[in-house]
Amino acid sequence: MPKKNAVYNRLLKSQPGVLALFDPDRTPVPQASRLARYVCDQGVTGILIGSSILVTSEFDKFVDQVKQGASCPVIIFPGCSHQLSPRADAIFFLSLISGRNPELLIGEQVKSAFMVKEYGLETIPVGYILVESGNYTSVEFMSDTKPIPRDKWEIAAAHALAGEYLGLKYIYLEAGSGAGKPVPPLMVRKVKETISLPLIVGGGIRTVKDARTIIEAGADFIVLGSILERSPAKFREIIRSIR
Repeated sequence: MPKKNAVYNRLLKSQPGVLALFDPDRTPVPQASRLARYVCDQGVTGILIGSSILVTSEFDKFVDQVKQGASCPVIIFPGCSHQLSPRADAIFFLSLISGRNPELLIGEQVKSAFMVKEYGLETIPVGYILVESGNYTSVEFMSDTKPIPRDKWEIAAAHALAGEYLGLKYIYLEAGSGAGKPVPPLMVRKVKETISLPLIVGGGIRTVKDARTIIEAGADFIVLGSILERSPAKFREIIRSIR
């Protein structure tokens, strides 16, 4: 039986680190195991699996294939309550705390709670904060929420601190898949100075400079997704710069 908080504790020991984001709508199931082996060999801390919409009907099969190829933790990063699989090691139990949509604050979580328990998934409570990126992203559309303006770091910091006081274990600043720009380094730094929780930052990170700037600003983890799909070589270069 898995140890309690095993993935959470492993992440804490691997900071700063990189999390690879796999979108099951963009990666064919037969390629999932090979891709998982590749990113783990490059030194990622963990693999996140999730999608803003989930078109595929093979989510469980996809997670199974990723798990077969992975030597690092496989963590569900759900866009909705039915993105679940007992094959994963853990789930980021997300609450979109920057929005005012009750379904993504607590509704989807209630729908999934008993299934998460039945599957025995390790839960890692995460406060999810959407940040303006310059583009209208899928997560913004699907969540029906407004992102925090890029120049309003104090709003992001206040939401992050509230998330900490509510007992969340991570804060995640998200510019969104396909973001025009990553989360501003000033916002990253101010949020990190405000909270005592580990900080994850994702979306729009395409270069070594982007990654290093965000890590140096205080991020404990960066998330790379689109760049892995577009350029595995650049993905590898970014990871090596962090390591």
